[in-house]
Amino acid sequence: MRYAQIRKYDVANGEGIRSTIFVTGCTHNCKNCFNQEYQDFTYGDIWSDEQTKQIISYLQDPAVSGLTLLGGEPMQNYGLIEVLRDIKKEVNKNIWIYSGYTFEQILEEPKRLELLKECDVLVDGLFIDELKDLKLKFRGSSNQRIIDIKQSLEQNKIVNYDI
Repeated sequence: MRYAQIRKYDVANGEGIRSTIFVTGCTHNCKNCFNQEYQDFTYGDIWSDEQTKQIISYLQDPAVSGLTLLGGEPMQNYGLIEVLRDIKKEVNKNIWIYSGYTFEQILEEPKRLELLKECDVLVDGLFIDELKDLKLKFRGSSNQRIIDIKQSLEQNKIVNYDI
């Protein structure tokens, strides 16, 4: 798994102050993607235990509300499953994940579902340039949803996350 950047503090990609991981690699090729260079699976650095330790240290900061995963396409980076499990052994903070796949599409693929289950909030759906809306919180286009993962899985229906 490769990543392009890690941010200790980020206030744009989820509620509160968050730490963020931007993985690389994405096949969606959304028009006017805001991280086009991150679509390349060979871009960035190779993830190691050092980065996992770094994220854990960031998340141990009481000012940090949680972790956000974006990219690239996190749902095309199954290495995140073990990374999240290692992080969760050390800290208990909520995890947001952004994906171009819809919740329904994620449920259809076992490895994506496995990754989804390690997270708390999903921002789903492709970025659609024609639906871009700068007034939306934590989303780029109006087709995207902010989903409470645990409640949605329990109730077997989409439950929107209240922001």
